Amino acid sequence: MKIALINENSQAAKNGIIFDALKTVAEPLGHTVFNYGMYSADDSASLTYVMNGLLAGILLNSKAADFVVTGCGTGMGAMLACNSMPGVFCGLVIDPTDAFLFGQINDGNAISMPYAKGFGWAAELNLQDVYRKLFDGERGLGYPKERAQIMAKNR
Repeated sequence: MKIALINENSQAAKNGIIFDALKTVAEPLGHTVFNYGMYSADDSASLTYVMNGLLAGILLNSKAADFVVTGCGTGMGAMLACNSMPGVFCGLVIDPTDAFLFGQINDGNAISMPYAKGFGWAAELNLQDVYRKLFDGERGLGYPKERAQIMAKNR
């Protein structure tokens, strides 16, 4: 799977931490990670979460990416911007349980994370746990198993 990382201006300084956590988990699982920036708080091109939504739509609909990881301070603005684009199905993911349930039940093609709210000590460990629950194994199987068929129909 081709995974695109997109960071917006308020959280650009954390791009390295987020990118490293994503690569650490995704690449050993056979996925390829592309970093679309912002790479640092000093980048000359400043992306807003609205721009991130547009870029997510372009990347997913052109098949340049199969999945988008984005976010903003709370994750909500980026999620809303992504979901306003055709063909983008983005969930707000805060912790590993959210990631697992989003992957199994909703099986969308993008997540938005809060990179300011609750982003403290050992934040990279939470990121790695989230990415592991999201990208390791088959997605869209439903949860719990007895509800798998109805979940697939709802999706």
